[in-house]
Amino acid sequence: MMGNLGSTTLKKRRRAADPMMAYDVLPQPLRSWLAEAALPWSPKSCKRIWDKAQSNGLSVNHTIVLLTEAERKTLSQDKHYVFLD
Repeated sequence: MMGNLGSTTLKKRRRAADPMMAYDVLPQPLRSWLAEAALPWSPKSCKRIWDKAQSNGLSVNHTIVLLTEAERKTLSQDKHYVFLD
């Protein structure tokens, strides 16, 4: 049984904190991006990228692009994933 993660060669990680509680406190644009993400990102890792980009003065749109690029880079490591662009 594959569960809700699908078929992937990427490592799966256990979460120490409640991911739904962490998700609920994320900024709305980040929650929207996370809801559409191709990977099951942890709210903690997304928030880390978000905070770093925001502290560097990036706009919300540029931060979303940065998150999308991080996801694309991670997906490129999965030998079963096929890009549909």
